[in-house]
Amino acid sequence: MSTFQSALTQLERAAKLINLDPRILKVLETPEHLHEKTLTIKMDNGSEQEFHAYRVQHNNSRGPYKGGIRFHPQVDMDEVKALALWMTIKTAVVDIPFGGAKGGITVDPKKLSARELEELSRQYARAFFDILGPDKDVPAPDVNTNPQIMGWMTDEYAKLAKGGEQRAKGSTPYAIGPTQLQATFTGKSIAHGGSEGREEATGYGGFVVLEALRVKQRVKSLEQRANNSTPYALRPTPTVAVQGFGNVGYFFAEHAHRAGYKLISISDSRGAILDKRTLGMDPENIMKTKKERGTIGGCYCIGTVCDCENYTQISNEEILELPVDILVPAALEGVLHKDNAHKVKAKIILEMANGPTTPEAERILLERGTLIVPDVLANAGGVATSYFEWKQNMAGEKWNKAQVLAQLKEKLEYAFTEVWRTAQELHTDLRTAAYAVALERLKQAVTVTRT
Repeated sequence: MSTFQSALTQLERAAKLINLDPRILKVLETPEHLHEKTLTIKMDNGSEQEFHAYRVQHNNSRGPYKGGIRFHPQVDMDEVKALALWMTIKTAVVDIPFGGAKGGITVDPKKLSARELEELSRQYARAFFDILGPDKDVPAPDVNTNPQIMGWMTDEYAKLAKGGEQRAKGSTPYAIGPTQLQATFTGKSIAHGGSEGREEATGYGGFVVLEALRVKQRVKSLEQRANNSTPYALRPTPTVAVQGFGNVGYFFAEHAHRAGYKLISISDSRGAILDKRTLGMDPENIMKTKKERGTIGGCYCIGTVCDCENYTQISNEEILELPVDILVPAALEGVLHKDNAHKVKAKIILEMANGPTTPEAERILLERGTLIVPDVLANAGGVATSYFEWKQNMAGEKWNKAQVLAQLKEKLEYAFTEVWRTAQELHTDLRTAAYAVALERLKQAVTVTRT
């Protein structure tokens, strides 16, 4: 099953449960615009190289298209279509006034020099200039893109927009101001109009959702005890494994560690470190090792003192099979599939990556009683804070980090409460409930704009 077909399967399951009008479902199953370009850049050795670039605009019934841009060798149209659909659902789940889109370039950015990477980023902004804008389509960082890349794209977009303004003098003036031009891209650096708190927003948001889940579990446990039924098995200090130690995985791990969760395994693209004694590791120490050595490795170091006896290296596949309370896939999609789902021992899966669990794997896991917190809720902190950044740029405002994270916490706790309530009412899993919440909001907008 392709990634896009997986996304459609999830959509159709929820649509059937709430008896969604088939006409509305048909609208949501079909991306509104598919854009594909070939970007040609001059390499440092003087040769020219072509790269395939994509932007899929899935639906804008609730507001401007919104979605990240990823640089990865496996980017293709099918993947981008799925990610764009998931963004439409995600923005509706957290109830922000955006639609869904996604973009990408088929490239291994690690093989490019800084100059080549900048040129490719600026080429992307030039190629898709006509379809982007603060009131049209608002991209953000995704896999292998960052505030620097968003800064280059924002700068290139502004140059083109200001050029159009100069050409329009004497006729129709350009109506968007400087800070509103910055709102075309989010996830920028603070110096270029970015928001405080954006760097840690996705990881922190996942932690907020997990804490909200634990509150609901405690309540349910008390109810079950009162009814003399079997209570949820909750440990005072749950064990956690995090697959993926980029920006999202690190900040989730950092907040979880501070709250007392035991991080017994963390991985990057080259493998994972396992705490054999399950005492728990400080992710800050692991990040220092990664920065110094380029990889996590099999030793746990605190300063210059490294323990290679009580810690060992395991693979990215093995980390998925550890007997932990909470498994956090925070890398790429499809890591949990029909061939490994029966080996997963975690009680809770918190999806910090987009689409890490295939529909086949999900069926196996749900039948075994695994609780899955879906990506469209768990990792929605990034897009929610992107909305805050866009809002600040559009209004010419600047919020401090405390304001941003407080608003994010409030929004995600409310979103989780709505999803949990819907799951209980419909007697369904959290993913289907999240889609149901999103579809109830989307159908109002789709009905208004497409009847």
